[in-house]
Amino acid sequence: MAERICLFPGTFDPITLGHEDIINRALPLFDKIVIGIGYNASKKPMFSTSQRLQWIKDIYGNSDKVEGAVYEGLTVNFCKKIGAKFILRGIRYVSDFEYEKTIADANRALDKEIETIFLTGEPKYTSVASTIVRDIIKNGGDASPFLSKVVYESLKNIPINS
Repeated sequence: MAERICLFPGTFDPITLGHEDIINRALPLFDKIVIGIGYNASKKPMFSTSQRLQWIKDIYGNSDKVEGAVYEGLTVNFCKKIGAKFILRGIRYVSDFEYEKTIADANRALDKEIETIFLTGEPKYTSVASTIVRDIIKNGGDASPFLSKVVYESLKNIPINS
């Protein structure tokens, strides 16, 4: 039987407890989850690609089912490159679904063999968004409720440009 490989695309700037919730609950569904850090020309990330990859390694280094990767271009093309037949997306609000469904429909039009799987986030992580977390960090607030300990602790060693 073919390996069930799933791509979880995003910027993960930084990876939050909300992201981890989606990944952890998706683990039983797939043989492998690739956390794909996508390059988006319209976004200026706060953290380097290497830092974001390091966080993924720090969090999931003991799992042979999760790995991090960086990609550029169409998500469906990267799926083909890594052999993924599934794209994982997390949904926090109804408005997320409308936006994500539009992207899923476009991806399906580009490649009918790749399915998008939506998981709803745990209610306790609904307010956890990387944008909000970045704002808290930039302004010297305590982002610890939104980040795993390894990510939060590493922030002490990273210069923050506000």
